Amino acid sequence: MIPRIEAHGITKRFPGVIALRDVSFDLLPGEIHALCGENGAGKSTLIKLLSGLHPHGSFEGELLVDGKHAEFRGIRDATRAGVAVIHQELALVSELSVAENLFLGSEPRRGPRIDWTALREQARSLMARFGLDLDPDLPLRELGVGQRQLVEILRALGRDSRVLILDEPTAALSETEARLLHATLRDLRARGVACIYISHRLEEVLALADRITVLRDGETVATLAGDAATAPDLIRHMVGRELSELYPPPPASRPDDGIVLSVRNLTVAPDRSSAPKLHDLSFEVARGELVGIGGLMGAGRTELLSHLGGAWGLRVRGDVLVAGVPTAFRDPGEAVAAGVCLVTEDRRRLGIIPEESLGFNFSLSSLGAVSRFGIVDARAEATRNRTLFDRLRVRAPDLEARIAGLSGGNQQKVLLGRALLARPRLLLLDEPTRGIDVGARAEIYAILRSLAAEGCAIVMVSSELPELIGMSDRILMLHEGRLTAEFDRGEATQEDLLAAAMGHPGRKEAA
Repeated sequence: MIPRIEAHGITKRFPGVIALRDVSFDLLPGEIHALCGENGAGKSTLIKLLSGLHPHGSFEGELLVDGKHAEFRGIRDATRAGVAVIHQELALVSELSVAENLFLGSEPRRGPRIDWTALREQARSLMARFGLDLDPDLPLRELGVGQRQLVEILRALGRDSRVLILDEPTAALSETEARLLHATLRDLRARGVACIYISHRLEEVLALADRITVLRDGETVATLAGDAATAPDLIRHMVGRELSELYPPPPASRPDDGIVLSVRNLTVAPDRSSAPKLHDLSFEVARGELVGIGGLMGAGRTELLSHLGGAWGLRVRGDVLVAGVPTAFRDPGEAVAAGVCLVTEDRRRLGIIPEESLGFNFSLSSLGAVSRFGIVDARAEATRNRTLFDRLRVRAPDLEARIAGLSGGNQQKVLLGRALLARPRLLLLDEPTRGIDVGARAEIYAILRSLAAEGCAIVMVSSELPELIGMSDRILMLHEGRLTAEFDRGEATQEDLLAAAMGHPGRKEAA
């Protein structure tokens, strides 16, 4: 069988670094070929070559499409050859309709005007071919993230794309939306469409991929059959060493008991004119305990953490006590002063200041600790930051490096470090490993276990069920802002958690 697209002996150089070194890769018709590797392994560079963003002449080696030599001078050439990329940040227009987005730039026309009747009919026909039942006049903004992603995939297919490149497609999807996407990709595979699938979620890679290629440090280290590969195989190839325990075991005993967080009958609304998003929540978190929060998108997980961290919501009723003291934080600064630190899920938009240095981002919340009479002691700040830099094993040249140039895993370590400098008694983590490679995940998991062993109470929201099961001492599941189930360590399967997330707890209902 002639591959749909091939790359032979690809070497790509940037000033001072070789991003790809003699990499070869091929994709067969009707195949899902996963591309795995740690951040910085070369995945993004390879995808940019295959999609024309790095044009012919900027790299060594050869590209072939359907067995014929190809020279992509830009993205338009790759598109003409049938190659489409579905990025994490979807290239759609929220204010336009589904039909307008499906044919954006290629609308049927009657003279100079768009033929709206033909546009709707073509949209219905395209969606019907792939089993998507949406009103073509529906504004895109009214769709969930998963449905928007399907619209972008259909837009590519409507342009006769034969190769789809999907970059972390489930990073922002709920479990249900991810399953729908996977079902769609399997259907496309059966129709002969070839897919390159990039994901840090090894469980879904193993369930979906026909073949898996692993890159490390810009080189191809393995190509494995999907049905023969295992997670330990992939991890070993990705990091170059064994990770015998991705999730570190909990300590034999926790620090002396003491309730750090007590939530009683909590009901919270966005504002005075809106209906509550959280309803009658009650739970406690002890010193040294790591409690996981799960649920589908829109279940209220982020709203709960944001409210506890002083960043969101009007409390309608209920109480929140921190170390026995009633609290009603008006902003995150008040929360930090009380020993409660929130690490946001959106590190790029709400967490880091990308143009500033790593050290600057470390110190944002705790300059008062190294200041006297309003003047920062630069030497004390640098010493403190260097100690944290070494403890967290941040991979960067030095503290003066721009944080925007760091990988996602190292940016997340900086956010954790910023929280640690505030000496929290309660740490609130919203999707702490989203978009982070497996090696960095293992390091972050070890850091969290170490913090818990020192007595810090941790509440962690995660969309990844294996992560909830592997890291949590207890798991609380939310559905439509209500607590539906609670599981102690070792009690829950992924099926149990998914059922509870959908409002149908099968085993242990919340009290």
